[in-house]
Amino acid sequence: MKFYNLKHPEQEVSFSQAVRQGLGKDQGLFFPKELPQHKNIEQLLAMPLVERSMHVLYPFVEDDLSEAEFRQIITNAFNFPALTQAIDENKSVLELFHGPTLAFKDFGARFMAQCLQQFSKNNDDKITILTATSGDTGAAVAHAFYGLENINVVILYPKGKISLLQEKMFTTLGDNISTLAVEGSFDDCQALVKKAFDDHELAKAIGLNSANSINISRLLAQISYYFEAAAQLFRQRGKIDDLVFSIPSGNFGNLTAGLLAKAIGLPIKRFIAATNVNDTVPRYLQTGEWEPHDTVATMSNAMDVSKPNNWPRVEHMLRSGIVDENALSSVAIDEEQTQMAMINLNSLGYICEPHASVAYKALKYNLDDSEYGVVLGTAHPAKFKDTVESVLGQPLGLPKELADCAGEKILSVNIDNDFQQMRRFLLAQ
Repeated sequence: MKFYNLKHPEQEVSFSQAVRQGLGKDQGLFFPKELPQHKNIEQLLAMPLVERSMHVLYPFVEDDLSEAEFRQIITNAFNFPALTQAIDENKSVLELFHGPTLAFKDFGARFMAQCLQQFSKNNDDKITILTATSGDTGAAVAHAFYGLENINVVILYPKGKISLLQEKMFTTLGDNISTLAVEGSFDDCQALVKKAFDDHELAKAIGLNSANSINISRLLAQISYYFEAAAQLFRQRGKIDDLVFSIPSGNFGNLTAGLLAKAIGLPIKRFIAATNVNDTVPRYLQTGEWEPHDTVATMSNAMDVSKPNNWPRVEHMLRSGIVDENALSSVAIDEEQTQMAMINLNSLGYICEPHASVAYKALKYNLDDSEYGVVLGTAHPAKFKDTVESVLGQPLGLPKELADCAGEKILSVNIDNDFQQMRRFLLAQ
């Protein structure tokens, strides 16, 4: 299968090229030229996660990987569960935080790392992964690539604008993982990454790639847990065509993967893209005007994004009819509503962090009696320990993954929001 550049459709690449390049000409996003159609859905849903993911995803990669190679990649990447937890009679949380860094991004980051390692086995070329994070991507990417030969990772994040425990999970590793604390917002960090890709001399010198959700491998991996949620709920309920997924949305990679899952045959009814007060998309869908505002810092910091990189993919699917426009709505939730959602969920016996709380509040506003709602739980509550404890007024223990790094020294280098400063750092690695 080929993947083409949404900005320059004449540029077509293989899966391996798309993974290694990250972005196409003029920072265009790669998109599958064809979408396989899966019709034996009940048979797929009866399979375990790894086996099902093999069947669902292999058509995207079969030109580059043998079945045996791909099975090994899937087995190594998806070695932890995604679990649905009921919160009342018509809502569940899909917990995606049971991986090594306690966040949904473990699925995509580990899949991409395994793919890149396979593609570089017979190639000694240098690879530098440059990525920006608003919180959880950093940890997932750092741990997925930690210790892999011939791959250096440089992670940019907005200094002082992610939780301390999030920061500790990816800034304390060292070895082939470098971290830059940028004086600015997440959007500033993303802009620096894009500038690096536009600097062709730099990109060639360091073998530049990105592990943000702009990389198609990340998105393909995330398709797998929509099928997993449907499988678990089908076993419990006997139907899935009434499912409404409410997705905490920052860079919109999670939504993109969900729309792709629907496009290839999973009969999800519709999606709600839940944002915090950084509400570019909800306003756009209402007015038709794309008007990003300055990014505002919130307690759901991983969603503090005003210019979501994946939106061109979403819009392409909607405008081209790949997914019906009625399958998507978007709602902005403010800080007070987020806190009230956390308190509400706690009263139902479920402790939740701010991002899933945004999605839960959006779902409550927009769920019909005939529908069943699924909130994507994207991170473990303990990653936002101070916020959760403050809102709920009760102590929260640390899981081992966080306890192990809580006392470690942060190894980040502080830089200004300055491309030349970052460029010098990259060339020195």
